[in-house]
This record gives sequence, structure tokens and C-alpha cells, in this order.
Amino acid sequence: MTVVADRCRFILEHTELLPVPLVPEVSLYLAHEAVPLWQKTEEELGLMGLPPPFWAFAWAGGQALARYVLDNSRTVHGKRVLDLASGSGLVAVAAMMAGASQVLAADIDAFAIQAIGMNVAANNVQVSVANEDLLDAAPPAMDVILVGDLFYEKTLAEKLLGWLEQAQKNGSVVLIGDPGRSYLPRDKLASCAAYEVPVSRDLEDAEIKHTQVWRLA
Repeated sequence: MTVVADRCRFILEHTELLPVPLVPEVSLYLAHEAVPLWQKTEEELGLMGLPPPFWAFAWAGGQALARYVLDNSRTVHGKRVLDLASGSGLVAVAAMMAGASQVLAADIDAFAIQAIGMNVAANNVQVSVANEDLLDAAPPAMDVILVGDLFYEKTLAEKLLGWLEQAQKNGSVVLIGDPGRSYLPRDKLASCAAYEVPVSRDLEDAEIKHTQVWRLA
């Protein structure tokens, strides 16, 4: 069995296709618990040092951003969209549902790329994928860049902000979904909307996270 087939089988065995709480128009292959899934990933596939299974959960920032895009379709309608650090592909799927002309979902995790493909198919949309770290190169030419819940680590946040500012200078509109992570650069952002997002206590410190959608100002 190929590595890709192994990933597909693993996702089907350890997740369930479910509607997203804040975005029930979208269904994803979601897990119920994070740590057991992470352990099973390494044990069953014989791979160690894998990144956390971010792809198996609908994170608060992504849910808010997906909700915003669907409710404000003019934001992406007819436009080229990048979903950066896509994870499950939730935001990418929402952007296509909202009428984007094309969407690129990028993530460095090969499992995420597999999950994105499966979630895209489950929602009957078409999304391109990139299994690479786009922050290592100049921002691609996109009309809109969507970033869900990525300002959780200092070094990453600093690198990400510089990259997004360059993308903005190049003409991209940058929208960020965030539930109050420590390294969100609020002084450089303008609030667009706020949501009370249902999340798992296995991931967060509460069952509801106050989450905002921001625009890089």
C-alpha cells in the first residue's frame, strides 16, 4: 500500500465526516481527540516526529474566517484566493463555495494535504493544493490571502507578519481569523467581525472561543 493510500485509510478510520459547528454548510473529516490521534498516527504508520494533527480539527480562527467569507461572499467572489496553512481545508472550501475563481490551499503537512483533498471532494468543490512552506519565498500573486489561527508562536508570527505585509504591498487583501492568540499583531489590524465559536475542550481552554476576523490595515 502506498503512503498516500495509508494516509487516506488512516483518516477514514480515525475521523468522522461531520458538519462544522459554526459553518454547517461545510462537512469535514474530524477527529474527537487530539493526543490519541497524534499517537496513533505515529504508531500505525511507523513514523516519528510528525507534526500535531491540526488537519483533523476545525479550529476557532478557521471557523470564524470561513463563516465570514460565506456571509460576505463579495470578499472572494471571482478572485484568486490563498488559504495559508490550510489544515483541514475548511477556509479553502468556504472560499470556493463563496464564488472564488480559484483557491490554493497550502500546508507543510502531508497529512493535511491528504485531508484537504478528501474534504474538498466531500463538499463537491475544486481546490488546488501546495505541500510547501510558502513563507520561504515571495508571496504569490493572489487577490485575497486567508489566514486562520496562525499567530500562536512568536517566531512564526514575526515571519508571517512580514510576509503578509509584503503580500499586501503587492496588492493582496489579507484577512485573518484569530481567537486571541498571544502573538496576534492587533495594532496592525482592523476588526471586521466577531463570533462565538464552538470548539473542543481537548484543544482549547473553553467550549466557546470569542473569535474575530481581522483585515491587515
